[in-house]
Parts: sequence; C-alpha cells; structure tokens
Amino acid sequence: MTQETKKTLVVDATDQAAGNGLMSRRFFLNSALTAGATLATGNAAFAQEAIVGDGQEEWTLMPGDNPPEYGDISRYEQGRVKRFVAPPANEMTTSASGRTPLHLLHGTITPSGLHFEVTHHGIPEIDPDKHNVVIHGMVKQPLKWDVEALENYPTITRQYFIECSGNSRVCWAQPEPDQNFMYMTHGLVSGSEWTGVPLSTLLDEAGVSPDAKWIIAEGGDSGALSRSIPLDKAMDDTMVAIYQNGERLRPNQGYPMRILNPGFEGNTSVKWVRSLYVTDKPVMSRFETSKYTDKLHNGKSLQFSLEMDVKSVITRPSNAVSLEKKGLYEVTGLAWSGRGKIAKVEVSADGGKTWAEAAIEGPVQSKMLTRFRIPWMWEGRPAVLQSRATDEFGRIQPSRKALLAARGKQAYYHYHAIHSWSVNARGAIRHVYA
Repeated sequence: MTQETKKTLVVDATDQAAGNGLMSRRFFLNSALTAGATLATGNAAFAQEAIVGDGQEEWTLMPGDNPPEYGDISRYEQGRVKRFVAPPANEMTTSASGRTPLHLLHGTITPSGLHFEVTHHGIPEIDPDKHNVVIHGMVKQPLKWDVEALENYPTITRQYFIECSGNSRVCWAQPEPDQNFMYMTHGLVSGSEWTGVPLSTLLDEAGVSPDAKWIIAEGGDSGALSRSIPLDKAMDDTMVAIYQNGERLRPNQGYPMRILNPGFEGNTSVKWVRSLYVTDKPVMSRFETSKYTDKLHNGKSLQFSLEMDVKSVITRPSNAVSLEKKGLYEVTGLAWSGRGKIAKVEVSADGGKTWAEAAIEGPVQSKMLTRFRIPWMWEGRPAVLQSRATDEFGRIQPSRKALLAARGKQAYYHYHAIHSWSVNARGAIRHVYA
C-alpha cells in the first residue's frame, strides 16, 4: 500500500461568500482541491493493493447473470423507492400518493419509476386499441385520435416538472415541523422529459370557435376526473403526452395518453385523457371547487390559481443524514418556477442573516427543475441551512413568516416558502421553522 502525502485545505477571506462557512461557488475549482485535498464527505486517497487468491471478491470468480429484457435497479438499492402515503383515516376517499425521494437523487430528471403520483380513483388498466381522445364542443368538426394516430403527428420533446399543488402542505398549519425526511414536505414534485403532440395542433385541426375560452379535460379513470384549462394555455405550451423519459407512459402516469400543462398545478395535467370539451366557461368540477381551491385568511377562497410559484429546497445535506465530521461539504438542491426559468438561487447557513449565490447547473430550462450547488465549510458550529430561488420574472421565494402573513394558516395548497434545515454541533439535522 502506498502512503499518500496529506494535503492541507487552505481557506482565506476571499473564499468566504456568506456567514457561517458558506464559500464562493467557485471554491470547488481552486488549486487546493484539484491537487487532491480530502473532503469531509469522502476520502480522496487511493490505496494501491494487489488482491489475489482468496482475497478476491466473490462476484469476480464466476460469470454474472444474463441481462434482463427490462433493466431493474440493483438489489442493494432497493431502499431508493417512493413512499406511499395514505389519506387521513377520517377521510372517505380512494386517493393515494406516492412521493419522490428527492434526497436520494441527483441531477434534474426523475426516473420514471420514482416520479411522484397522486391517484384519486386508482390506476385503470387501459387497452390502447380501445382508447381514444376526442375534441368536441365549440369546434367546427369533432375529431378523435388513438395513440397510434397521435404518433403520426409531428411530436415535440421537452423537459418539464410537475408539482402537486398540495406539495409541502404539512408546513402550512402544522405547529411542529415534519421530520419525515423529504417525502412529506417536498415529495410531490418531479421532473421528466416528455414527448407528445402540441394540443394547439389538434385544436387547430378541429377548428375552435372564436367565442371559446376554456377546455374541459376529462380522464378515463372510474371517477372521470375533470379539470378546466384556459384556452390561452392550451394554445400555448400544453401537450398531449404519450412518452416519458423516452418510453411510453407508464399506467400510473396516464398510459396511453395524458394532458401535460407545464408550470400549472399537477392536477390539471389530466391522466388517461379521453375528452377535451371546448367551451366558454369552466366546468366547476369537484376538483376545482371543494378541492384545489385556495382558502384565504379573510374567509374567502381563490379559484384557478393554476400557476405554480417559485420554489426551492436543499436536498443534501438534509435530515436523512448526519454530518460525521468537520470539513467541507457540498450543499445542493433543486429550484423551479411555474412561470419560466430560474434566474438565481441563494443559500444561507445562518438562518437568512447572510446569503451567497449558488452555482446553477445548465442548461437552465423553462418550467423545469434546476440543480444548484455551493461549497460549505462546516466547523462544528450550529447552523441553519436555507435556499432562496428567484425566477426570470423577478419573483422571489418568500420566508415562511411572510407567506403565512399573506395567506394565513388555513391555506392548503401552493405552499412555497423557504425551507430550513437546522444543524447542531454534533452534526444532526432537523427540519425547523425559521
């Protein structure tokens, strides 16, 4: 075994970007690290040691399995799965949700099998040869398509996030911060590459009446979930999606076809879509009256607040791990906005007293998850880690105090306040309100 010379990680005042150890986003590129300095999160030293005879690992002694027809994750990664959350016992509902483990993922694309899902009436098993979507109502000629017909149209491929407007709702009125890793607070958002036909193409072919204002999208599930979509949105960037991450949609994501409304609350991206009814007014369905309506602190309610707000969260470090020793760590997370691109993400290690701008991984895409990173030198002192996103239109993610002051504690949907992780002197991490 060779003996590596230990290297000292030198930090000076010019490396500091904010209080409590936050470093410049360029610090990872400095000469000390590229020369081989060891991070607190891993060992950069290599041991050169010959492994022979009975010291060889068992998997090197015989051929492995044949490749499967459809690849699966390693059996050593079986814990990296969605967490299913049942509705409260006092609610008479068939709804269920499977939440994305953001703290276990990197990049911005969510694997199809880990994409969050919310189902209100279970997952129908649909024969694609017997399923069509029809455009009717205030059009010149009603038309219908099956999935094979849609594939013959010019398709587009885009990367978009989908977020349930109930994501993070436990942070509204819950007096104590939820400590269930990130499943409960942020697990209802995911990002994917979607392929489909622009809805505007199909509407143009059907011939929309100049008096039309809305489209009522109805799903093919047993509850016929319906949502109203503004015609302006439908003619802008809405698509009828038939592929996700390069393969046909999975049943829990709307197979064989679904509506995708980029930047709008997830419930409007109706799965298993079978009807698109063009009309001059919204349908006022159960999912836009008693559900998915925002309660305000003055006793009134706000309908059709469809666009998702600017938001971010630190995914690592989080309460899923503890910091084992002092040293340099990477703080990373995700930011997104329902209106467009993320312009900037700032990170604080002192509960918002000072902020440093994080590095953003490109290319930054509109209405898609954006990955940010920043180095942090933890010296064993208590800290409160936060991230704050700003989108290209100048919308800034608010503090929890400011959001509650504007909306009150009776709200249920569209929580997007700054999230806080408290780190104590032992390195244990908890979700806190700050």
